[in-house]
Amino acid sequence: MASAAGAGASSRFGAFMNHPAGPKTVFFWAPIMKWGLVIAGLKDLNRPADKLSLFQNAALAATGMIWVRYSLVITPVNYSLAAVNFFVGTTGIAQLYRIWDYRRTQGQPASILDAAKDLQQDAKSKLEQTRKL
Repeated sequence: MASAAGAGASSRFGAFMNHPAGPKTVFFWAPIMKWGLVIAGLKDLNRPADKLSLFQNAALAATGMIWVRYSLVITPVNYSLAAVNFFVGTTGIAQLYRIWDYRRTQGQPASILDAAKDLQQDAKSKLEQTRKL
């Protein structure tokens, strides 16, 4: 009986090791490494909202959510990749909310388009100043 239990455990371990998304493949290790982005996003929750990058967090939120969908339709379906991307997207959305809330209370542009327009105006004014010299 003990050998049957041991054989079942070793066959489950063997199935895990030889799975199409198992540790012998990039499908296993890529999500493991991507948890670093989640950890960095969680660490940034302690950072002041005025020091956060709007564009970086928008990119993290968008790519996180897009890759959740992709990881559920590829073969083999990769649930660990879906999970990590869900948390990458969620931390990006949380940071976007913090940026929006900070800018709203400070009277600064709250949207990406408003921020882009401000950057464009700054670039135009700097270009005009340069031409005057």
